[in-house]
Amino acid sequence: MLNEIGVTQVTIPLPFRLNHVNCFLAEGERGWTIIDAGLNNEVSRDIWSPIIEKHDVMDIILTHYHPDHFGYAGSLQQLTSAEAWMSEIDAKAGLTYWEPESIAIVNKNYDTCGLPDNLSQALTTDERSFNPQVKPYPIVQHYLAEGMKIVFGKYEYEVIFTPGHSDGLITLFNKEKSILFSTDHILPRISPNISYWFRGNRNPLQAFFTSLEKIKQLDVDYVIPSHGMPFRNANQRIEELVVHHHERLEQTYSYIKQPATIFEVKQQLFKKLNVHETRFAVGETLAHLEYLFLNNQCKKYLQDGTWYYEGI
Repeated sequence: MLNEIGVTQVTIPLPFRLNHVNCFLAEGERGWTIIDAGLNNEVSRDIWSPIIEKHDVMDIILTHYHPDHFGYAGSLQQLTSAEAWMSEIDAKAGLTYWEPESIAIVNKNYDTCGLPDNLSQALTTDERSFNPQVKPYPIVQHYLAEGMKIVFGKYEYEVIFTPGHSDGLITLFNKEKSILFSTDHILPRISPNISYWFRGNRNPLQAFFTSLEKIKQLDVDYVIPSHGMPFRNANQRIEELVVHHHERLEQTYSYIKQPATIFEVKQQLFKKLNVHETRFAVGETLAHLEYLFLNNQCKKYLQDGTWYYEGI
């Protein structure tokens, strides 16, 4: 299918359990266009180097600010003189979230989660480790707007905002062939991480549900994700993701029948994680707790510097 639509998938290995990211290359209106870039490391550099030698890359589209998509973009831009495109929300996040001031705010808030001694520092150290993997930052010349049309390969795609996994995540939809570049919004085998880290949208899980419903209305046939293999029938996968998160919400609620800290709930929801995965688990636990709180299903209060959540 990718060959038929004039798109080349560039899969870049990642040093995590989620061990790859799918980036894409195709001809655009004024030259070659790349979607997403990988981490700023030697692996990405070695994969992109022969590609950019053979293609006159004019545009780099960044679907969101997370390092595995955004990290090598600045280097790619310097090597190709391409112009970068990104949603304004995630452009601002990408240029600030990995800086010491932002990480210090998150670290301060980690201390309110009821984490064991030194774990908040370990999580902060993990987040700080991404700073060199996202630099040099790209210069974002163009903000992607809802409804904007982009030629990518043989077809034209509409930019659709689908926040949840990040506040400014975009997907690309071609109505003629019913194709969606789903980026990290809809994945075939895992649920995208939906986290709240004390900054940005207070209710990313609600944003995710709303975005899923938005895509459901399109009744997409062919889905091309940023992790995993392309698959058919977006609506079936959307239903599975909605069910998964509602089950998670029920589980989360069951763990706050008595007052509980964010970390205590996390311990019930997630098992056997390394530090990197624990950071995502804390963020996702908090996103579910905040969803319940903002939907008046629980209360929360600060006691001795620690947040407690309790079902109503």
